[in-house]
Amino acid sequence: MTYLALKWLHLLGASILFGTGMGIAFFAWFAYRMAMREGNLRLLQGVLRLTVVADTVFTAAAAAVQPVTGLALWWLQRGPWDSRWLWWVFALYVFVGACWLPVVVLQIRLRNEAVQASSIGALSSRFHSRFRMWFILGWPAFAGVLALFGLMLARPYFI
Repeated sequence: MTYLALKWLHLLGASILFGTGMGIAFFAWFAYRMAMREGNLRLLQGVLRLTVVADTVFTAAAAAVQPVTGLALWWLQRGPWDSRWLWWVFALYVFVGACWLPVVVLQIRLRNEAVQASSIGALSSRFHSRFRMWFILGWPAFAGVLALFGLMLARPYFI
């Protein structure tokens, strides 16, 4: 029973990481595009505010649960600690985190700058460059999460 509960939590956490990341990227990108096309800064402000909340509530919680449940599952299965598969998982997880942490900082700054932009009615050039960096960092993080899903599925073939 413990194994199945841990596996369920681990899969749920992975799904939340993937789904929240995809949802945040989708809504932030389209809100940004609409703000540029229609001048609707209020939409962008609201979406960026919710992006920060979603990352805090969902992504951060799932990111904290993943290594705990993954290591517990590995231990319960008596997995070898020198497994190449396990070290690939560690490396990818650290890589995704190294992309995600700056993204979180950028999201907070983007949210704050979007709120400040309402007083002058326009977004600064700094906002646009930060948004581009946010977008660029999202791609390798997303690819890393997909690779982690692939490793989860392929695990029996590596051990």
